[in-house]
Amino acid sequence: MRTNIICIILLLSAANLGMAQQVNKGKQGRFLITNATIHTVTNGIINGDILIDGSTIVNVGEDLNDDSAIVIDGTDRRVYPGFIDSGCKVGLAEIGAVSLTQDHNELGTFTPHMEALTAVNPSSVHIPITRVNGVTTAFTVPGGGLFPGKGALIHMYGYTPESMSAGFQGHILSWPSSGRKHRWDKRSDDDIKKDQEKAQKKLNDFWQSVSAYAKMDNPDGYKPQLSTLSEVANGKAKLLVEVNKKEDILNAIKWVNDKEINAIFTGVAEGWRVADSLAKYDIPVITGPILDNPSRDSDRYDAPYTNAGKMQKAGVLVAIRTNESDNVRNLPFNAAFAANYGLGLEEAIKAITINPAKIFGVDDQIGSIETGKLANFFICDGDPFEMKTRISHVFINGFNIPVESRQTYLYDEFLDRDSGTKIKD
Repeated sequence: MRTNIICIILLLSAANLGMAQQVNKGKQGRFLITNATIHTVTNGIINGDILIDGSTIVNVGEDLNDDSAIVIDGTDRRVYPGFIDSGCKVGLAEIGAVSLTQDHNELGTFTPHMEALTAVNPSSVHIPITRVNGVTTAFTVPGGGLFPGKGALIHMYGYTPESMSAGFQGHILSWPSSGRKHRWDKRSDDDIKKDQEKAQKKLNDFWQSVSAYAKMDNPDGYKPQLSTLSEVANGKAKLLVEVNKKEDILNAIKWVNDKEINAIFTGVAEGWRVADSLAKYDIPVITGPILDNPSRDSDRYDAPYTNAGKMQKAGVLVAIRTNESDNVRNLPFNAAFAANYGLGLEEAIKAITINPAKIFGVDDQIGSIETGKLANFFICDGDPFEMKTRISHVFINGFNIPVESRQTYLYDEFLDRDSGTKIKD
């Protein structure tokens, strides 16, 4: 009973806070950003203008004029494509201590038919916090059993999950791990091996059923668990394989190649150990968080920082994720560490813009600043990887989004606070 009361209080407090600090609406129209330093990502750096109409960038160049457009002066400002977090739980998780606000973990080992998009909360307090730091798009993913469901690529603005969809959904496979789940895992080495072999057998048996179902012209009865994965078995959809240990990565490479699966590897904490194999089989990688501890006690402290750079230099297409729910806003700083530890600034920018767009198959829409693409970008006064940099404008699908969030409201409130004492009559 006490727990229920606490939950109700927390939910009411969160609701009241949201009502008191509602973020203003974005506005779409015709905008002209002038005299800016434009980091296009795919076509170098341009000193010029961007004209957008509705949701689309209609021109990028120099000395653009449009009397009907709202002009935003970009003098001494930089423009970057909106950053893309390639793996997180934004919109699916709200208050950690309140289970009712956690909607990213289904019960059961095989739930591939569950879709994260249906559970996204467009009013999540984390979304405004995320986008004011330049993150305009995110791949939000479920967790749980071997096949926890389909992750969804979403834009950080919209009133319904469908309106936020960025056009990609992908099936998730949590590869059976041969290591300990966490530092408090007290299983013996023999128990770990037995559990891994048992999970591997479950995976192989289940995939045999999926493959058989996919080959049927007229399956006997609708089986949602098998039907939804048939598109992966037939090569029509991608499978995101969450795998981290060296031995597991090598086994997963063999598994997806034997079954001719179009795979994306995620996590890949020890990818640097097998970077050549990942490059050989042309498997794109979504790695992170970068701001993490080494996966083995014997590794150097900077192993997570250098991982992305080592894979990229081996020829792997690399994207970066936070794997967070409420700190997705820290994506630029994850990329900054990767940049400083071997990836380099240019490749680090690509790892959170055009690379994930390519991996998700939406590079014709987002990931760079080009004519014809969606107007997903932000304007700032410096290097977006530095904490001192301030973002002045954020555009998502052409909507000029107010740079406001719970944090900015609290900052303004306490910056101009009163003494807290009652004025005497």
